[in-house]
Amino acid sequence: MLRRWLGQISPDFALDLGTANTLISVAGEGLVLNEPSIVAVDDASRRILSQGRAVGHLAKQMQGRTPDSISVVRPLADGVITDFELCEAMLRYFFKKAQRHGWTLKPRVLVAVPGSITPVEKRALYSSTHRAGARQVLLIPEGKAAAIGVGLPIREPVASMVCDIGGGTTEVAIMSLGDVVASQSVRVGGDAMDRAIADYLRRRHQLRIGLPTAERLRIEIGAAAPLAQELVDEVRGLDVVSKLPRKVQITSEEVRAALAEPLEQIVDAVKRTVDACHPELASDLVDEGVVLAGGGALLRGLDRYLHEQTGLPARVSELALEAVARGAQICLEDLAHWSSALESSDDDV
Repeated sequence: MLRRWLGQISPDFALDLGTANTLISVAGEGLVLNEPSIVAVDDASRRILSQGRAVGHLAKQMQGRTPDSISVVRPLADGVITDFELCEAMLRYFFKKAQRHGWTLKPRVLVAVPGSITPVEKRALYSSTHRAGARQVLLIPEGKAAAIGVGLPIREPVASMVCDIGGGTTEVAIMSLGDVVASQSVRVGGDAMDRAIADYLRRRHQLRIGLPTAERLRIEIGAAAPLAQELVDEVRGLDVVSKLPRKVQITSEEVRAALAEPLEQIVDAVKRTVDACHPELASDLVDEGVVLAGGGALLRGLDRYLHEQTGLPARVSELALEAVARGAQICLEDLAHWSSALESSDDDV
């Protein structure tokens, strides 16, 4: 009786706990929070700065500009929690910020998780989310949430394929009749692309840059396929030899060369997923193709690159950035239908 009463009046959160960004959607309302998954902490006390408010956007502004006594930290890497204490503090702050209507009861939280998550990592996620203030924690595979979020007809007897490229992982899934029939999860995403760009500049131009600068280059001039008019940008960093600041010009062609390896890994995941699919369903993909979601899908020309490499039609969803959170929200709003696709912890309140 108590559980039923709490379920009727407490909020339901759909949580996309990403390596780069955390999104929260509220059942019946939509997206209410989208902030970087990052915190700024005092190294001596291990406490978050600014009375616990140096989280998300504020913490990202500090990245690369802090004294030695302060660290700007991502509590997640490759889609899983690496610092439990800071992840709990970050989630506690985000939950409180998402409760815009004065709710005081603990929310039920549906979390999207990568397919590569291990049982130990899954247990850590349950624990951190509970300790951050969740009443009940449910899990859904990111690939499935993304497919629902972009509006694929996954309940139909036809293959629907999604490739969700996040900050730490890429989730590829083929679905039919409401369930996953083939999937791949690889720990390659936007972060790997940024590291590849930074490594390229160090090798080719003897210039050391930070990952935020590499991310900016990826967004502003990065491309997976040749552009009609190649772009040029100026980048500043530290000379590897002289240890002094300098700047160089870099072209979109160079960024494309730097991204070759992580993009090949994503293409390989797509090919392996199709290869694991039944031939009858795989034949559907000749017409239906693959829908791209996640922040990494916004890389220029990625749809064309995937089409050239796989022969499958590819398109970027208009809801790429919020696809996972949106799909999880849809599941929350129709739990009776989607409950078989979800997993719950054993110690829900």
